Amino acid sequence: MSLIDLLTGSTSNQVAEQAENKFGISRNQIIALLAVAAPLVISYLRNKSQDANEAEALNNALDKDHDGSILDDASQAEARQAEGGSILDHVFGGQKSTVENQLSQNTGISIDKIGPILAMLAPVIMGYIGKEKQQNNVGAGGLGDLLGGILGNASNQAQEQQSSPLNDILGSVLGGGQAQSGGNPLNDILGSVLGGGGQQQQQQGGGLGSILGNLLGGK
Repeated sequence: MSLIDLLTGSTSNQVAEQAENKFGISRNQIIALLAVAAPLVISYLRNKSQDANEAEALNNALDKDHDGSILDDASQAEARQAEGGSILDHVFGGQKSTVENQLSQNTGISIDKIGPILAMLAPVIMGYIGKEKQQNNVGAGGLGDLLGGILGNASNQAQEQQSSPLNDILGSVLGGGQAQSGGNPLNDILGSVLGGGGQQQQQQGGGLGSILGNLLGGK
């Protein structure tokens, strides 16, 4: 399953529906947020996995807690929200508040809701990674390549399929964020797409803001 398949499939729609009911945020907005959050989390984990100890810890966490079953039972997302918060604490570390502020400013989701919504999405993202790991029979040493491949494949697919707003978001995200494994994913992805310093921010609303406007009917 590609990252785009995850975003356009039933799991994402079901999780977005849960979040819409719980937080009063539109389903399209939740899916658009996931379209940015998923590659962002994957990029951070790819960077972390360059350290052997981090790769081993991630490998163990995926084996223990993220077998992909959440993709078939989306009700787990809400039940695992607290766990999702812990995942985000580890993935983003000291940059978590910066990530949340940037996403809040550029999606229009209020800062008090962005963290809880991301916490619902995090176990879904980890479940997707865990399922890909199982299917590709990858151990700790291969996680960096697996995660890079997920991003690369999604970027190629998004560029080949131009018509969908989600593809536009993913194409923008991955076009900016993919470049450098040695770089900071926050700067690479949020900088280029969400207006953290890239030229796109000069347009009103910045990269994701303008794409979200199209997705949400010019909101």
